Parts: sequence; structure tokens; C-alpha cells
Amino acid sequence: MRVVREPIWDDVPRTRAGSTFRHLTKFLSSLGWAARILVESAAYFPAVLCRRDARHDLAQQLYVTGIRTLPVVTVVSLFTGMILALQVGLELRRFNQEIYLGAAVMISLIREMGPFSCGMCLAACVGSAIAAELGTMKVNDELAALEIMSIPPIRYLAAPRILALVLMAPLLGFFCCVIGTMGGGIVGVTQLGVDFPQYISSAMSMAATKDLFVGLLKSLVFGILIGTVSCAEGFGTELGATGVGKSTQRSVIVSFLLILMFGYMITRVCYR
Repeated sequence: MRVVREPIWDDVPRTRAGSTFRHLTKFLSSLGWAARILVESAAYFPAVLCRRDARHDLAQQLYVTGIRTLPVVTVVSLFTGMILALQVGLELRRFNQEIYLGAAVMISLIREMGPFSCGMCLAACVGSAIAAELGTMKVNDELAALEIMSIPPIRYLAAPRILALVLMAPLLGFFCCVIGTMGGGIVGVTQLGVDFPQYISSAMSMAATKDLFVGLLKSLVFGILIGTVSCAEGFGTELGATGVGKSTQRSVIVSFLLILMFGYMITRVCYR
């Protein structure tokens, strides 16, 4: 029996200049492709909301993005708040300032850790699934079949997924902040001797409306980035099953890196 192996992309450059030019060209091409998917998907958002069949697809993606990720998001956000409360509380205890534990945990979660945890969970759970699903459709020529039937793949496949992430990411980010604050309160009461009403009072008094808006903005941007990167990687899949695996891997890695970079840039702009 003859084993047919999948083609292997030749990544060995012949010269350093050629390698640099090739990687730069590939990067710019990928950036332009992702921007095109985002712009065209945004243009199709009204059609997704108005058409009955598109609303059904959107509802399914909202369920996958929001409801099915709740167990993972809950566990991650709960332990994120508990770790923050334990580490910060141990240092505050040295100065007898445990009363500010709630404020420290709440501000950390709203400004950074809540949206960050939400983005990581969405990139790992939803983004990877989108890239794998679209990549499998690409290598099986299902996208070509849609184009033959005059159905734009971006409208039919990308727009509902990106819109679902745009709608659910801020809600999940806020949910992460709430669950993380509760987790911090559990640690404060059971291990640091902080009264729960005092913990909640400190958390609510120090958190500002601006912090909440910045956190929701970060979650929204993270949702856009995850949806765009995942769809771009899925549509650009090549080389069969090996390409599907690489596209899924790249979607998660690129999403993680963009979450870190854009999180810093948004914080830098909003808190000068």
C-alpha cells in the first residue's frame, strides 16, 4: 500500500534578504486580507440582523460564543479573582490595609484582568473552533461551492461569527469582572479576615465609571480581533489537514499576541 503524504511548504530561504522580503510580503498580505474580511463582514451586519435565515445563524453563534463558554469563563474568572485577592491581600496585610482589598481586586479586574481573561477564553474556545471549522470547509472545497452558488462566504460564514463575538465579548467581560470579584471576596473572608460587606463597599466606592467603560471597550476590541483573525486564518487554510492544524494554531497565537498588545495600547491611551 502506498502512503500519500500531504505537500510540505518549503520554508527554507535561500538568502537573508529574500527571507525578509518574503516574510514582509506575507505579513502585509495577511494584514490586508484580515482587514478586508472585517470591513466586508461589518457591511453585512445589517443583512445578518434583517434576514430570517441569517438571524438563525447568528442565534446559533451567540449560543456557541456565550452560553457554551460560560463554564470555562466562570472557572477562569473565579480563580483569577481569588489569585488577585490572595496575592494583593498578603501584601496589604503587611501594612494593616486589608480594608482596601476589594478596591484593589475590583480595579484590577475591571481595567485589565477581566477583559484579558475573557479574551483568552474566547480565543482558545471560540477562535480556534472558527478557524478549524472554516479551514476544514476550505480544504474540502465547500467555500468554492458557496461561491459557485453566488453565496459570498464572508456574508454567510464570517459575518455571523464576528458579529456574535462583538455582541458577546463585552457581556462576558463584565461577567468575568463580577465572578472574579466574588472569588476575591471568598478569599478575603475565608483567609484574610475581611468582612464581606466591607469588601463590597470598598470595591464599589473605588471603581469609577471610566474603568467600566474602558474594560468594556477592551472586551469589544478583543472580540473583533479574535473573530477577524480566526476567520482570516480559516479562509486562508492550505495543504489539507496539516493546514487546518496550522491555521488553528496560528489563530490562537496571533489572537493572544494581539490581545496583549491592544490591551496595553488601550490602557496607555485611556490612562495618560
